[in-house]
Formats: sequence, C-alpha cells, structure tokens
Amino acid sequence: MTDTSRFNRREVMATLGAVAATIATAQPRFAHAQTMPKLRFGMGTKSMNATTINMVIGEALGYNKQEGFSIDPVPLGAIASVQIGLDKGDLQFGVGAPSFALPLYAKGELPPIVSFYEYTYPYKWDVAVAPDSPIKSYNDLKGKKIGVSGLGTTDYPVTRAVIANLGMDPDKDVQWLAVGEGVTAGVAVQRNAVDALAYFDTGFGQIEAAGIKLRTLPRPSNIPMIGGFFVNAKRDYLQQNRKLAVGFGRSGAKAAEFVLANPAAGAKVLLDAYPELAPRGASQADAIKAVLTPVLRRMQLFRPPYPNMKMGQISEDELKREADFLKLKISDFKPLYTNDLIDEIHKFDRQAVIDQAKAYKI
Repeated sequence: MTDTSRFNRREVMATLGAVAATIATAQPRFAHAQTMPKLRFGMGTKSMNATTINMVIGEALGYNKQEGFSIDPVPLGAIASVQIGLDKGDLQFGVGAPSFALPLYAKGELPPIVSFYEYTYPYKWDVAVAPDSPIKSYNDLKGKKIGVSGLGTTDYPVTRAVIANLGMDPDKDVQWLAVGEGVTAGVAVQRNAVDALAYFDTGFGQIEAAGIKLRTLPRPSNIPMIGGFFVNAKRDYLQQNRKLAVGFGRSGAKAAEFVLANPAAGAKVLLDAYPELAPRGASQADAIKAVLTPVLRRMQLFRPPYPNMKMGQISEDELKREADFLKLKISDFKPLYTNDLIDEIHKFDRQAVIDQAKAYKI
C-alpha cells in the first residue's frame, strides 16, 4: 500500500496469499525450536535488524525456553502484512504501529488486534541529507525527492504526517521513493538518487556504522511524542493464551534489561543468531561494532519517557496524540490496547538478568 488513507480491508485481504506463503516458508533459527510450541512473531521490516532486538534475543538467551515456548521471527516487509497474519491466525504475535492501525480503526476497518506491550517508545524518526546539501530544514523539502526504506514501513506514513503538519501536501509537494533498508538507503543519498532520507533510529545507525556521512535536519518544533512500536495479538488469541503473552512480554523485558546492562553483549547475541547482519568480510570485532551502533540508538527507547510507568506499559495519551497528529477523530481507544499483563510480565529477577549480561563473554 502506498498511502494509509487509501488502505482498506479489501486491499489487505488481496495480499493475504503472499503473506501466508512468506510465513509458511519461515525457518526456525534455533535447534531447540522443535521441542516446544513455536510462536511466529511478524515484523514489518524486510529483513532482520536491530529494531526488534529486545523481542528476539530472548530465544538465544534462554528466556523463551524458561517460559515454555520458542519463536520464529518472520520479517514480512510491511506492518500491513503483519496485521493480515495476525488476523488470519498465521502469526501469534506481531509488531504494531499506530501510524498504520489508527487510520484503519477510525474507519472501522482494523481487525480485532490488541497491543499489550510497548517495546519501543517515541520518538525515532528523522530526515537526513548529504553533508553538503543546501537543504537546511524540513520546509526546504518542498519539491524534493524523499527516500524511505519502504512504503509499507513506518518511516513513510510518519514523515508524511510531519510534512502535512508543516502545511505541505505530502502527495503533491514532495516525491516519495522506496530506496531499501540499511546501507542501501544511505547509498541512495550518497549517489543523489534522492535529496533526503526519512528513516528511523536503527536504520540510521546501520548507515553510520558503514561510514556513510549524513546530516540530520532539525526536527520541527511541533512533533509530539508519538510513534511507539507495540507487540500485538489478535484479541481472542490473547484472551485464550494469556500465559504465552505474558511469557513473550517477560522475555522482551528481560532482553531489554540485558541489552541496557551490556549493549555489546546484546549485539553479539543478535549477530550470532543472525550472522547475515555482519558486513561482508568484516572481522568478528568489526561485525559486533557494526551491529552495536544501531543497538545503542534503539536501547535509548526501551524505557517509557513518561513518569511512573513500567517498561512495556502503554500510555493512552500517546495514542491520542498520534490520532490528533494524523487528524483522526477517535473517541474510544480502549479496544486498541491493554496494560493488564504488565505487572505479571515484570515478575522476574531483574538483578539476575543484569548480572548475566555483565558476565557475558564477548
């Protein structure tokens, strides 16, 4: 889908076959995945990267096994595809983003999907240009080509909303181009294929780790705290499988504490599980450094920026701000989320996890 304002259930269902095929061909990463229930976790990216590190490394660290399940992370290339997979039961859990869900919900077209854990808090998107670019601000983007990693990822609708809030028409005043993820996106700016790149924290971290220099534009003053990423499940699945949902959230909370206590160890665990993240020909030390750069960016968003809230807890005010930012009229946000699992998710020995991280040998 190229525009969430035109994104409807008919279009969603039209892509169902492709999504189901992708999910069906996903292969487990870990040997013990065959000995216990496998849960498929859908992601909106085209490939594995550091964006979901706190939700996937619990497999290698043994946290999922402690909760009685294993996971198969499935990159589907678009948040919309994740919603399809959840709706049809092909995924048990998946990444959710209000920038995609709220427009559908406002029109009564969102499947019965509930967010129960916020694994990344706002705000994570920026626009960057080449160091010598004449573009100095977002207002200078009028008439320019803006690259995004993909038209099904969150950098596209969020930056569209920012452009619209500055008084520009995101359909007429700028041109959008999908330029790919990671280093490929940085190269598009470097080679002048686009005038600017709209991307999120870990993506810019990958570009930085590759030695590509970009200059980040100052964020407009009217950007609110929006754009959290959530773990979603279909409502009936969540009701019938509360223990698994708590376990998945608890594994994510433990993994976040592990990364915060020893970021390099977290990067090493992710790299060991997904060796394709290493730059071609890189030594192990250089590969860990390359993965660590985006991890250091993402880990800053693990804890809620709001007072008196636990990691993973969802603020309804954040959803309201995003709806206002997207100019949507929504009166009831309660069906979209629950915090009922948070206290149970945090029933673990946090210090033991921190000690494990600090003792981890790299």
